[in-house]
Amino acid sequence: MLVDDLDREILKLLSEDARLSYRKISKRTGFSVGTVISRIREMERKGIIKGYSVILDPEKLGYEIVAIIEIVISKGKLLEVEREIANRTNVYGVYDVTGESDAVVIARFRNRRELSEFVKSLLGMEYVERTITHVVLSTVKEDLRVFA
Repeated sequence: MLVDDLDREILKLLSEDARLSYRKISKRTGFSVGTVISRIREMERKGIIKGYSVILDPEKLGYEIVAIIEIVISKGKLLEVEREIANRTNVYGVYDVTGESDAVVIARFRNRRELSEFVKSLLGMEYVERTITHVVLSTVKEDLRVFA
């Protein structure tokens, strides 16, 4: 097992507030500061904790359109196409999927023109056969934190 109950509790606290001090985590978990530090460093070493970041509000930054784009990719070039798409700034999720599409991309855009240009650029890629674009009308929940 990669994590135990204490690790899960620490991860939950950090996912709620990555700025919590070791001392506060120690107080909330009931374990010593040394134990908390050791556990966090070990999870970092194992790659369970990949980093710490701030959660931004994309809409307040002008990215009001969310698109979910299904892509059909030909000639076994799935990984190459996905890697290229993943490097684009608007993209925050690229997934291999089952079903009629080969990949799904989730991206944000400031306006319809940006979305249109993005989709057209996908269609211009050598191995992209077709796309199916869904524009999100409203967001019920969007939270990538595992323990949220």
